[in-house]
Amino acid sequence: MYIASQWLAQQAYTEHWQRMQHYAQEVAQRQAPEILWGCEHLPIYTTGKRAKDNRVQTHLPAPLITTDRGGETTFHGFGQLMLYPIIHLKQRKLSVRTYVHILEQSIITLLQNHHIKATQRCGFPGVWTEQGKIAALGIRIRRGVAYHGMALNVATNMHYFQAIQPCGLQAQAVNMCTLSPHTPELPILFEQWCCIFQEQLDTGCTQGT
Repeated sequence: MYIASQWLAQQAYTEHWQRMQHYAQEVAQRQAPEILWGCEHLPIYTTGKRAKDNRVQTHLPAPLITTDRGGETTFHGFGQLMLYPIIHLKQRKLSVRTYVHILEQSIITLLQNHHIKATQRCGFPGVWTEQGKIAALGIRIRRGVAYHGMALNVATNMHYFQAIQPCGLQAQAVNMCTLSPHTPELPILFEQWCCIFQEQLDTGCTQGT
């Protein structure tokens, strides 16, 4: 099942969040098709509604907002690839667990294609390398439709991550560009990810589940 994709370039987080909520409602009502959005955000910290406080600094170097996604506080900013699939899980008969696995595995496959070894960690959402966490995950399911998604660190300013602990662990965030000398630009990476994600979504990506 083909899913259209759209690269949105730089987006302010709050406006894009509102766009996601509205579009997800239309997908739930079957008034709009599923879609894959990609962008990068102006610098901001976001946190989930019931997240633990994983900040290590009282004063953050960028604004902090509470969103309707799951997950702890993370940073979004320039040089980070934001991946926002809006997918009708109920219509596809996909469990949340399987969908999360597909999201994580799509990033792992993308990184493998660029000669970067990455894995999942049981109990800790996102994608990890030996050097640290390279991608964060947070989703919301409403009326059977999943939105929000994943954030892949490509060439992000690591200074912002010094204010938080990924998953509350003593682990560093890491950039793709430091692990692969020939990292493509964000729009190209987005196109590559869309192909991988759609293939794995259509097959259910049963490997590793």
